[in-house]
Amino acid sequence: MGSRTGERDPNETYPVTAAPSRATLGRIRDVLARVPSFGDTRWEEVEITPLNSFTNMSYKLTAHGSAYVLRLAGKGTSAYIDRGVEEHNARIATEAGLNAEVLFFDAKEGTMLSRFIEGPHMDKMEFRRDPETPARAALTLKRLHGIARTFRSRFGSFAPIDHYLDLLRALRSPPPDAYFEAKRDAERVLRTLESAPVPLAPCHNDTCPENFVEVGPRVYLIDWEYSGMNDPAWDLADLSVEAGFGPEQDRKMVNAYCGGVAPAGFYERVVLQKAMSDYFWGLWSVVQHTNGNPSAEFLTYATDRFDRCNRLMGSDEFSSCLAAVRSGSVPN
Repeated sequence: MGSRTGERDPNETYPVTAAPSRATLGRIRDVLARVPSFGDTRWEEVEITPLNSFTNMSYKLTAHGSAYVLRLAGKGTSAYIDRGVEEHNARIATEAGLNAEVLFFDAKEGTMLSRFIEGPHMDKMEFRRDPETPARAALTLKRLHGIARTFRSRFGSFAPIDHYLDLLRALRSPPPDAYFEAKRDAERVLRTLESAPVPLAPCHNDTCPENFVEVGPRVYLIDWEYSGMNDPAWDLADLSVEAGFGPEQDRKMVNAYCGGVAPAGFYERVVLQKAMSDYFWGLWSVVQHTNGNPSAEFLTYATDRFDRCNRLMGSDEFSSCLAAVRSGSVPN
């Protein structure tokens, strides 16, 4: 959605941040004045290019031979994104060589300046063109999940959902009927996942293809707003959903992640988390709609995701996966 901050689009187009207004230019200048490396930079020498963004305002800044990304937090995002958590996790990911270098972060304002990574973003078309792309993405996630550091915050499909529901209740804006149709089965899936717990790992949690940037043989992940400790299967499942993988691509992704044929139950856990991905981001979209985010038709998008979640949970394959995880065949 990248990310729901930047390059994902419910309607297959990528809205671009508007050219900065005079007030926004003032905010940009204020930020740069607080960055030591910009101390002697002449303002007229800074080139500003708007970037794709759904919930924030993002700009590419070019100055003294280098390129940067400046993120100004979008209106209302502080209600559901903890910027202190984002900064902590993003800096750990940078140290691990997975994220762009973070040069400045104001957790109170949600403002971030980072290095611009010059390289192509993965997208659905690349996954169709290059059958090895799912494996490259999976190995990047394997590196992330292997970081021997603890991310702040616990991300799970239902913890933030409870918060989103509280936000909607406060705004007196109930979710659409499709949400309630999915709720009963989704809660059953959650109980099944909780009955077969796995060790939590540092996770990105917003693994849409556009958040993967390839620079030669190296793959970076950007946009860490939703990062936290989670079931690693979530990251694989979310990538599968957002990239539109079929069963063959799912198997290639999972097998690459596992370094061979996946252990019993792991693939089935990924399938369950695919339903949770649609369930979670569907409700996220309702919050965007309620906040008046004009970037896309978020209510339609939410309904589509809940409908897809219901279709998956009603399938024979899903019933088999649910039974496999419930039986305890998933390794700890």
